[in-house]
Amino acid sequence: MKEQMLTMLSLQNDMNSKVHADWMNQGFDWTRAIWTESAEMLEHYGWKWWKKFNPDMPQVQLEVVDIWHFGMSHLLQTKIPIEDIATTSVNAFAASKASGDLRVAIESLAAKAVAEKTFDIDAFAVMLVDSEMTFDDLYRQYVGKNVLNFFRQDHGYKDGSYIKQWQGREDNEHLVEVMAEMDLSLPNIQQQVYSALESRYPS
Repeated sequence: MKEQMLTMLSLQNDMNSKVHADWMNQGFDWTRAIWTESAEMLEHYGWKWWKKFNPDMPQVQLEVVDIWHFGMSHLLQTKIPIEDIATTSVNAFAASKASGDLRVAIESLAAKAVAEKTFDIDAFAVMLVDSEMTFDDLYRQYVGKNVLNFFRQDHGYKDGSYIKQWQGREDNEHLVEVMAEMDLSLPNIQQQVYSALESRYPS
């Protein structure tokens, strides 16, 4: 688990550096992104007691992964040694148990982001379990999304030349298939995913 955690932290640093080479010193407010995404997650799960609503769990889980991007960025920006961040995070995931109410778990994470300008890894770990996800689910989805973001940038996303539909399906659908075939224990999983996407992308 720690190796996977270190991989994700490294990938997040790489992505942030692609956006801004000196991103750690820019003072980006990752906690604002966290509580904003938390509100979106709550909308997908549902909270209005006066109307019928079925939780959209796939969308809820996508929001969990998005929040994780911002949470890791906040932790990295504190400049705490990456090994220490990984250890603290792994301990939080290992100890986490379901709260029984995802809405409360979301609010707990958002409250810390708003009131204390921090990312509460323990609250996130509980929210992960309440979202019906395991650490392996988080790792698989995060690595896939991270690599796809790089792939898009490298293939013209910024200038508008990127082709999002391949063989009649969106790139996200291809990514799901690629990730389902991957061995999560591979030390170079990001390169493997990237190569698999490359092999499917229209030349």
